[in-house]
Amino acid sequence: MSIESCFSDGVSLSDSCSTAVEKIGSSSQRVLSMDDATAALEEISQWPNYQPTPLLKLDQLAQHVGCAEVLYKDESLRFGLGSFKALGGAYAVLRLVAHEYKAQHGKAVSLATIRQGQLADFTNAMTITTATDGNHGRSVAWGARNAGCNCRIYIHREVSEGRKQAMEALGAAVIRIDGDYDESVRHCAAESAQNGWHVVSDTSYGDYMTVPRDVMAGYTVIGSEVLQQADRPVTHLFVQVGVGGLAGAVAARFWLEYNDQRPTIVLVESTHADCWLQSLRQQKPIAVSIDHETVMAGLSCGEVSLLAWEILSQCADHVITLPDHDVPPAMKLFADGQMGGGSIEAGECAVPGALALLCCERGSALRESIAIGEDSRVLLLGCEGATDPVVYKQLLESVS
Repeated sequence: MSIESCFSDGVSLSDSCSTAVEKIGSSSQRVLSMDDATAALEEISQWPNYQPTPLLKLDQLAQHVGCAEVLYKDESLRFGLGSFKALGGAYAVLRLVAHEYKAQHGKAVSLATIRQGQLADFTNAMTITTATDGNHGRSVAWGARNAGCNCRIYIHREVSEGRKQAMEALGAAVIRIDGDYDESVRHCAAESAQNGWHVVSDTSYGDYMTVPRDVMAGYTVIGSEVLQQADRPVTHLFVQVGVGGLAGAVAARFWLEYNDQRPTIVLVESTHADCWLQSLRQQKPIAVSIDHETVMAGLSCGEVSLLAWEILSQCADHVITLPDHDVPPAMKLFADGQMGGGSIEAGECAVPGALALLCCERGSALRESIAIGEDSRVLLLGCEGATDPVVYKQLLESVS
């Protein structure tokens, strides 16, 4: 299988995609500071088994598209949890415990003190909750276990059994509700308020901002590592969006580093969950209904995170929406090493950036709009590996 032959029915990817290009003005407004990013990197780099994830060169994809370089940040190995989410939820759990301890005892404690189990009597009485499509909940469950807290995870009807079991293996009680992701968020918030539990969500809503900001601060580690690993600045960032936490965090990290010289930022989402496209068109957060769950499970979100909106509404340059049917072939190309960089375990949510870049083939109107050229250096975020091995195998096997 090659890049040229993997897509079905002889339809070029740029024709099969629903694309929309929106130019958004820039601003100096920043939700995350350099201090936030520095503190996150300093803390997370002290965790056992920390190491920067690989920054791979997809030379075959770059050659096919006709650009200087395509870099792929492979998060499939992050702390053995299989996705970038390991950075955010677990970091926010520690920050929350430290905040609650200070509020109750009037004394600040280090995150290392919590990690080392020195506050076990305090943390054992805390219950951490969240709603998730899978990966964030796994990070929160891991973080709660590391901090010595109890954990309850709410999942919606479409979350796979494999992802549910992965969270249970980390000691979490997992509650499945009959509804979509946004309904699971509301259910989690309501039960937590009734019981005095502590929500660690990766999406912000209403006046719930502090914890999601800490989650996003954890994600800035990805951008900080790229800045250390890349030998030259990237010109374009193609980044997938669900609620927008990952995209907002990495975009903010580059914005902080480069100011007006930041990369062109291209958001990529599913046609089945295009809340960012609709919100940016209306210039305000718009909720969309999820009538059909996308195969890209982590992107099946109908409402944007308000914190991510504060960042991306000011610095995102373009939006591309993608259909589901080209996702498995793209995963197969990564697995077969046809993108370059060797065989790569790219889960369904890891491939949207590559698919969107393929929309920018030579001679396409989208290529001109986004200004992809022979000197372009593009960064893709491989946000997950096979977080559910059964689903991953089924998707690969569906490719003829």
